[in-house]
Amino acid sequence: MAEAVAIIGLVSSIASLIDASAKVVSRLHGFTSKSSDIPELFRSFLVQLPLLTATLRHIQTQAQEGSLPDDATTALQAVVSSTSTEVSVIQKCLSDILPPQGVSKLERGLKALKSLAKEDKVCQASEKIHKSIDILVLHQTTRHVDMGTHILQELSKLSVAPRGSSESFGICLGQAPQIEPDAFIGRTDELQQLRAWLSPANHPNRQCVVSIIGVGGIGKTQLSLAHVWDCCCYSSVFWVNAKDEKILRQGMADLSTVIFHESTDLSARSADDVKRKIDEVLRWLSKPGNDQWLLIFDNYDDPYLPGVRSATGYDIRSFFPTRSQGNIIITSRSTKLTFSKQLKLGKLENIHTSVAILSQRSGRDLSRDSDALDLARRLDGLPLALATAGTYLGRADISCNEYIEFYNSAWMDLVGMEELLEYEARTMSSTWTLSLDQVRRQDRDASELLTFLAYLGNRDIWYELIQAGANDDVPWMRRVTKTKIHFQRAMSKLHDYNLVDVAAGSYLVHPCLHDWLVEGLNTPPKPELFLTALACVTCSVDDESGPRFWVTSRRLLEHAEQLESPRFHTLWQRMASEKRVIDAAHIIAGVHRQWDRHDKAEQMYIRALAGGEKALGPDHTLTLSTVHNLGALYRDRGKLEVAEPMCIRALEGYEKSLGCDHTSTLSTIHNLGNLYRDQGKLEAAEQMYMRALAGREKALGLDHPSTLSTVHNLGALYRDQGKLEVAEQMYMRALAGGEKVLGPDHTLTLSTVHNLGVLYRDQGKLEVAEPMCIRALEGYEKSLGRDHTSTLGAVHNLGLLYADLEKLEAAEQMYMRALEGYEKSLGRDHTLTLSTIHNLALLYTDQGKLEAAEQMYMRALAGREKVLGPEHSLTLSTVHCLGALFTDQGKLEAAEQMYMRALAGREKALGPDHALTLNTAHSLGALYTDQGKLEAAQQIYTHALFVYQNIFRANKPPSPLAIRVFAAVLCKSMRMADLDQFVWQSNTACLIQLAEYWGMKDADIIDWLGRSMVYLKDDKNAQLAFRHSIECRGGGLADFGRVRCNSCIRKITISSGRHVCRQCVDIDLCDSCMSKYAVKVLTLATCSSHGFFHVDMANLREAESTASQCKTTIHAWINEIKDEYKVMKGLLTEVSRLERTDALSNVD
Repeated sequence: MAEAVAIIGLVSSIASLIDASAKVVSRLHGFTSKSSDIPELFRSFLVQLPLLTATLRHIQTQAQEGSLPDDATTALQAVVSSTSTEVSVIQKCLSDILPPQGVSKLERGLKALKSLAKEDKVCQASEKIHKSIDILVLHQTTRHVDMGTHILQELSKLSVAPRGSSESFGICLGQAPQIEPDAFIGRTDELQQLRAWLSPANHPNRQCVVSIIGVGGIGKTQLSLAHVWDCCCYSSVFWVNAKDEKILRQGMADLSTVIFHESTDLSARSADDVKRKIDEVLRWLSKPGNDQWLLIFDNYDDPYLPGVRSATGYDIRSFFPTRSQGNIIITSRSTKLTFSKQLKLGKLENIHTSVAILSQRSGRDLSRDSDALDLARRLDGLPLALATAGTYLGRADISCNEYIEFYNSAWMDLVGMEELLEYEARTMSSTWTLSLDQVRRQDRDASELLTFLAYLGNRDIWYELIQAGANDDVPWMRRVTKTKIHFQRAMSKLHDYNLVDVAAGSYLVHPCLHDWLVEGLNTPPKPELFLTALACVTCSVDDESGPRFWVTSRRLLEHAEQLESPRFHTLWQRMASEKRVIDAAHIIAGVHRQWDRHDKAEQMYIRALAGGEKALGPDHTLTLSTVHNLGALYRDRGKLEVAEPMCIRALEGYEKSLGCDHTSTLSTIHNLGNLYRDQGKLEAAEQMYMRALAGREKALGLDHPSTLSTVHNLGALYRDQGKLEVAEQMYMRALAGGEKVLGPDHTLTLSTVHNLGVLYRDQGKLEVAEPMCIRALEGYEKSLGRDHTSTLGAVHNLGLLYADLEKLEAAEQMYMRALEGYEKSLGRDHTLTLSTIHNLALLYTDQGKLEAAEQMYMRALAGREKVLGPEHSLTLSTVHCLGALFTDQGKLEAAEQMYMRALAGREKALGPDHALTLNTAHSLGALYTDQGKLEAAQQIYTHALFVYQNIFRANKPPSPLAIRVFAAVLCKSMRMADLDQFVWQSNTACLIQLAEYWGMKDADIIDWLGRSMVYLKDDKNAQLAFRHSIECRGGGLADFGRVRCNSCIRKITISSGRHVCRQCVDIDLCDSCMSKYAVKVLTLATCSSHGFFHVDMANLREAESTASQCKTTIHAWINEIKDEYKVMKGLLTEVSRLERTDALSNVD
């Protein structure tokens, strides 16, 4: 085992030393190829290190084969480790001693002084390396007589061969546009692929041809040169410019001056002389045994090949040697070089690589600059654009953010004229012009199509989009879009030169190339192309009820944004009164509105409205349509006061010009219903919905999507009114029609599914609600995306459901996701954002995080006061909840202030008989009781009972919340000391009747009845009441709804145990806290020394299994206790005539 470990250690150490030596040699070659200004001290390493590497490879092989003695392995390990240390010294010194190219003479002098200061250190390293080589070579020669031959074979693979070799000429890059090897950043995967393909050891006795393909400026040339330094295994490397055949022929002829040391006087050359020299070079490349060379044909962008016919092109294969050997790299923009292995070069995917290029070129450390990240994203991984930007930043005293501003506003001035040496003195503009000229010579329509793409977004370009805008004013577009085959042929030609890329079902243009299309080819912008692009977008918008509407509209967003860019503002202004432009503005605004881009939608609606009023008049139907949609947009944004006059203006105009039954009129009526519902004017909203529904059923039919939309919204309205059974009927009708006409995944169908889930939650059917809410969420995410407001609404309501299910962590995740999405898309003060904050505070309260809850409530309150006003119902809801929170925190005076404000505000805004008003009154009464203010509490409860009497006598259907609060008031009022036995029994009788009419739908009422009977010491019926409350909840939940232990605040369940105070009525303890109370470890301020009723949990566990029979047993029990308590028939006679529905969740 020890011997194996030693061998592994030696092999690993040798590999590391070989790698380090190769990097030193590569760096030295990088300087020797450009300059003779390299310290003499380092020239010796160009001989020492390749010899060292060759020897090490041989020893490494012997170690792997296990042919080294143990003592030799140990000795060699010491030598290798010592040598590695010296090579590391050299590596570290290189950057200090070797001056980078382009520095001034003064800087070179300073570098020279540095080198003198370190020369002793380097000399010592050189001497030690030399001694190591002597030891290693001596070791090898004593073991193998053929060592000399082997070393020569290894040396032949090095980038610099020994002097005197007739077949090795090192790296001959001529006029190649180079950068320092250390300045090349990224492309590690591509370098690895080139090494695998081109390494002579991987393809012995055959020729390897690789083409590096990509758009101009993507870094093809630099990658080919980086491979030269990365793979030090060629006897000779030659670079020639293959831009056109004439230049290539001259370059090939020039190689004869390197290989055969001939004259370089080009002026004296004849065509025959050039041909003779080329033939000599090709014969030399074909010599047997001369197969370790690499030939780079750079910029072969104009091929003449089968399937590629160019009047100026040529076939590069005529310049290949006749013997199939050696290695060839071709860089090209054309994808048609099928005779080669193709390496498709794309943009730099790693954003940090792009930032590293900016840093290296600018001489700044931008690694922590957030603006540099933005700049890198804007340039999208295009090396030429990054190098250009970095070079400019290195010369100018501007920030990356300023560069972005200049780039967007003055593209041609900033980068269009910026030349870089390594890109053959080409600019970003000229490098793509070359490709476009080649396309134009072969297919003029394809070049026109590329120019036109400046008016659209750079991504997701598809046939139907372009076809939609085809017209006779643009003949080439008619030809290109005649059929899909014609379109694909044109795009294929552009793809051949890497001017477009192919994506899934569409095409895209690199952002920088697209900038060139806009700034370089369309200055000034062409009105006919602008109008054509408008037609492409607006004619592609599907009907909203269509199955592809959301998918297509999302694809159109980027193209719409491009048409709205500042580049085209003058065209919008010049053509503002043209009807087709007004139409386009209106349609584009609608696309933005559907995707919650409210600012952009408002800008376009206002543009359409101004143009329509001027050109068509204020009463034209197109103008009225814009007014109507602008009103709907203001409603979306929560600007209800601004929205109402817009909608009313549109309605009055439609009724006057189109009549009361026209579909446009009905749409405005429908949206007015939406607006009134948001304003809390539920009766007015219902009138609008009913009118819209009758009109749409008559004009469009029962199952038309517009009709179903009104049915759906009526369901939402009835839910707001507490008419939950009617709401469910409406939702079920809308769902059945939606699934039939639109399909199960349409957004209107999903909206109904979502609202049904919310309705089932209101009814307490949580297990039914959850799959509905999840189905809606998944459908929204698929069709609209994760950040659409409809998706976020489903997320928010799923949070509410999870909170009800006691899945508090899941609820918090949903709320946080909804909050982040709303803040991003709608802003911090939007009503939906504030509602999510409010509900997050409720959740924190349930979790016992009272300080976090207070922060959230205060933020919600401040936002709602600002946006909605101090007396809005939602503002008062937050005020009420703050009162409850302050009560939990023991801040009773602050709680009283909140409850008083909420009560006064609700009585004024909602009326004294509204469920929320009564809920606040109930909470205030409970607070007074806790404070010992029994007279004040009695006044509150007496007033509440008086209000309820008026409600019932007026035949007004109270909401489920009102009924639940009434039950609580009836029970809690029994705590008042001056109530006699008759009043207790009367209140209990009322509770019995409430339980008879509503108990099956709201288990809380039966629970309050149980509490009342505890107070009356009717333990038998109290036990039955608690059992039946469990049965009404479905048994399987095994809890008591909202009931919590008043000490530990945990939820009361069957497993936790339950004890109800006999005097306080609304005080409960779990088994654990009751044990502490019994031994006086726990004290309660409100009920010291009070007795507690123990709820028999064994009896309740039995109730879980009999829940399916609960309806029969509960009615039988109620009939029994009605006789016991002598319930007067006239006490709540009106109640029996009211059509009641399922319970509504407490909105507070």
